[in-house]
Amino acid sequence: MSLPLENCRVLIVDDEPSYSRALRTSLAASGFAVEVTETGEDAIKAFNRARFDLVLLDINMPGISGIETCRHLRAMARDVGIVMVTVRGAEDDKVSSLEAGADDFVTKPYRFRELLARLQAVLRRVRIHNAQPNSILHAGELELDLDHRVLRKCGKEVHLSPTEFDLIAFLFRHQGGPVTHVRLLRAVWGLEYGNELEYLRSYVKALRKKIEDDPARPKYLLTEPCVGYRLCDPSADVAHLEEPRPKAIACGAAGLP
Repeated sequence: MSLPLENCRVLIVDDEPSYSRALRTSLAASGFAVEVTETGEDAIKAFNRARFDLVLLDINMPGISGIETCRHLRAMARDVGIVMVTVRGAEDDKVSSLEAGADDFVTKPYRFRELLARLQAVLRRVRIHNAQPNSILHAGELELDLDHRVLRKCGKEVHLSPTEFDLIAFLFRHQGGPVTHVRLLRAVWGLEYGNELEYLRSYVKALRKKIEDDPARPKYLLTEPCVGYRLCDPSADVAHLEEPRPKAIACGAAGLP
């Protein structure tokens, strides 16, 4: 599901000028108003003088690192969407990005369509979060009633234990975005938890049996390898990014879109 992008301002923070120019052109053609900075220090200055809806932030930069820049920007603006650009295989960077306040990440090399879907999904979540709270949340055929602590699929109630409900409710509140293992464990079980991954996996397995048509090929509750889990709406564009796809072309002057 695409969103209107008029007046949506995105800040690109990357120290590769050719990459930034190509990306700026592609995002502008998609409807974004784009500004580019090359360092974390300049990104912080840009935030001091202007408002942005989204930030696309490279994790590897000279000076202030992408992680530290993310932490600064999140402290300055709780309602901005932040997408980190990481390198393939750097799972620790992905976890660190989320812990620093990023909403999502995209891994190089990537296709422009993938990036656009990630930005759309983050923008959607930011706008929902900033709107009036809704006690009824939806994802595909699933409907979560927070007030009455009831989950329905196709209108039929799905019986959950209290812990299963708390787990899926937390994922619903962060729908479309990755949530780390540690964050899930601490949010649902308490601050003293954080290393009980097998414990978490057993609950996810139980939830999949209750909400998925085929638990072995989940459409709703997806795994982010070495990171955590992501609750997706199968009807939304971003959900299809979890499916196997052809080898991506590196995003750069010759790779966009």
